[in-house]
Amino acid sequence: MAPSSDIVANVHSTIDSSNKTLLKSDALYSYILNTTVFPREPECMRDLRLLTEKHPWGYMQSSADEAQLLGMLIKMAGAKKTIEVGVFTGYSLLATALALPADGKVVAIDTDRDCYEVGRPFIEKAGVAHKVDFREGPGLGRLTELLAEQEQEDGGAATYDFAFVDADKPNYVKYHEQLLRLVRVGGTIIYDNTLWGGTVAMPLGTPMSGLDTRFSAAIRDLNAKLAADPRVEVCQLTIADGVTPSPSAAASSDPVPV
Repeated sequence: MAPSSDIVANVHSTIDSSNKTLLKSDALYSYILNTTVFPREPECMRDLRLLTEKHPWGYMQSSADEAQLLGMLIKMAGAKKTIEVGVFTGYSLLATALALPADGKVVAIDTDRDCYEVGRPFIEKAGVAHKVDFREGPGLGRLTELLAEQEQEDGGAATYDFAFVDADKPNYVKYHEQLLRLVRVGGTIIYDNTLWGGTVAMPLGTPMSGLDTRFSAAIRDLNAKLAADPRVEVCQLTIADGVTPSPSAAASSDPVPV
């Protein structure tokens, strides 16, 4: 089928925490949120979520069911040392910090400290600020610093248990290579937005916004490389805008060609 000549509108322009899903039934998604998600959402997370919805970029916030999934995976893995690349106002960061044990740590990386400061009072009120190591700056640069610290402190051995990536999509493949050197074998790397509003399944050449064109192409590239990467297991979930857990399955640090 030839692609339509009509330009697809920005696929996230009408998104908030009540409809960030690829499910076709709004009623079904509301049922999921109201039955199993919102009743278990801590008050501090709910308050931050509702505040973030008023932000001009509120659509960037992780959905409540996705945050619930992150917290559950961290607890199931017994993770104590984690990384988050892309923080925004900190909703998913707060979910991570709450799920970590008292002596757990999350290195939180973002270029925008002002957005992080929106959520910081909620992190402090929840009593988990001591678990958060916020590092302002570009993700690739900060991960390079973590690799240097790891080399100095641990002889290069990967020691992180878990990582969550929700940042600049064109760099996802590069993040993957860095994180595989930081996250231990048996640890898990989670990638967000891996279906990019469904655009990954649209015919090539479908007219859409410049951002959606770039990001959809980057996500397709990531998905193909994850599927072909023998160093990780991979599972595509349709929660929120697409979530891909990639448990590290092998100790090899040889990169897959990019």
